[in-house]
Amino acid sequence: MEAAAAPAEKEWPKLDPVQTGLRGRCPRCGEGHLFKGYLKLAEGCEACGLSYGFADPADGPAFFVICFGCVPAVTFALLLQIFVDPPMWVHLVTSLPFLLATCILPLRPLKGWLVCSQYFYKAREGRILGEWKPFGPDGPSVRSPAHPW
Repeated sequence: MEAAAAPAEKEWPKLDPVQTGLRGRCPRCGEGHLFKGYLKLAEGCEACGLSYGFADPADGPAFFVICFGCVPAVTFALLLQIFVDPPMWVHLVTSLPFLLATCILPLRPLKGWLVCSQYFYKAREGRILGEWKPFGPDGPSVRSPAHPW
């Protein structure tokens, strides 16, 4: 009787980080939840068991929201003030909801997209391999012959 072969690691399909991230799904299986609240990442996927310990979106989502959400919202509020000069309650009814919508709503999908992109592209902390010499015989930034990369 033949011995049973050890089970091979399951092959996971390559999922698009945009689709899985924007929906807040696991980057490996696409079924489990990525978030455990509005912006807090879950410990791992409940469907496939992937640990989300690799994920570090840092300030990326906030940067994108500031660039693409806050700037138009503040521009709208300033132009409204310059050209119409409305009373303060008009800003509370128009500018404030527009600012909140463009700043808070995109944070979760953007964070999901960045986390799923980190998984898809196997992003990790940068590392220096080999010995680096700032000034060698051939000029600056020459690596030692033992480590040519």
